[in-house]
Amino acid sequence: MEDSPVIEASGVGTCFGSNWVHRGLDLVVERGEVLALVGGSGSGKTTLLRHFNGLTRPSEGSVRLFGEPLYSGDVVADRALRRRFGMLFQQGALFSALTVFENVAFPLRELRLLDADLIRDLVHLKLAQVELQAADGACMPSELSGGMVKRVGLARALVLEPELLLLDEPTAGLDPDRAEAFVTLIKQLHAELGLTVVLVTHDLDTLAALAAHVAVLAERRILAHGSLDAIMQIDHPFISGFFGSRRSRIALQRGGAGS
Repeated sequence: MEDSPVIEASGVGTCFGSNWVHRGLDLVVERGEVLALVGGSGSGKTTLLRHFNGLTRPSEGSVRLFGEPLYSGDVVADRALRRRFGMLFQQGALFSALTVFENVAFPLRELRLLDADLIRDLVHLKLAQVELQAADGACMPSELSGGMVKRVGLARALVLEPELLLLDEPTAGLDPDRAEAFVTLIKQLHAELGLTVVLVTHDLDTLAALAAHVAVLAERRILAHGSLDAIMQIDHPFISGFFGSRRSRIALQRGGAGS
């Protein structure tokens, strides 16, 4: 359904034992949006992202992607839906025993529909999209810098030509120059490929430079969702603490927000 939201979470609750991390959580992400999900430590940001990619299922409520239920029970329909999004994990989550080439090729091989020549061409194309060389495909993950690990993970996330890209702390562990370069790359790919992007981040430089909208996760729900300027006007202890410190204001001004 082309006019449906890319993500629609309704009444989502997540319970671990007797502890509710989310309760009555609602969130809608529209096509083409770049949304940053922020919240305090333990607020369940990454858990929510894992609900969106199907790795975990909420205790209650529903998640729909592109207007379709993520957990329909129809194996063929669920597989087709999962091909429409890609995920970049915080530490890259590369297979340590596989080369860069084989890591990126892994989702393609799982399809069992493509011949070796086409897989090679697609892998080289995705490596080029994330500004890596074909020769880098021969490297092992242990030989890569942190920035290269992120780029390889991003290439793998993009190899099935997804419409939705999920990013968990995409610049964590990178020095400022590499973080800035990685944000620039994501912005470029968003524009060129027409992606919808949802990222979890605590880094205000990344947030200000990349995200047009922000969803604040607090009190087990989405407390606020809107433009960064609008969010910063809300009088709430977490929002004031997260965005209102001197360091936060400097980062946001550097990123061009709040102007």
